[in-house]
Amino acid sequence: MTTDTNKQLVRDAFEALGSSDARPLYELMRDDFTWIIEGQSRFSRHYEGKAAVKRELLDVLFEAFATPYRFTIDEIIAGGDRVVVRGRGEVRTKAGQDYNNSYCFVLRLEEGQLVELREYLDTALVERVFGSAG
Repeated sequence: MTTDTNKQLVRDAFEALGSSDARPLYELMRDDFTWIIEGQSRFSRHYEGKAAVKRELLDVLFEAFATPYRFTIDEIIAGGDRVVVRGRGEVRTKAGQDYNNSYCFVLRLEEGQLVELREYLDTALVERVFGSAG
């Protein structure tokens, strides 16, 4: 796949996420996909496999949301098999807290599918809204 194709695949998936639809992002993942959340927070770790990402991360987060999740793309940079997405998410939790975080996602694709996503975010905000690990 070309850099432009990879960039468009990722753009389409994150634009859908902007409308609270994580399905296109999930469908872009290869079965052995890895999602890595950097830092020290309740969600920081390696999620190994598409099914684990859905069950242990996406389902858990979306279950905690009271309002539709909105994601705004600020910038997309691509080169070779890597695509970087910088953006912002906004949602209100069922506990009544606003969870408005800024993100940088570094994605790697092979043959038009996501094989790895590395996420950088405000982990202090994660802890304040969702509680600490443990």
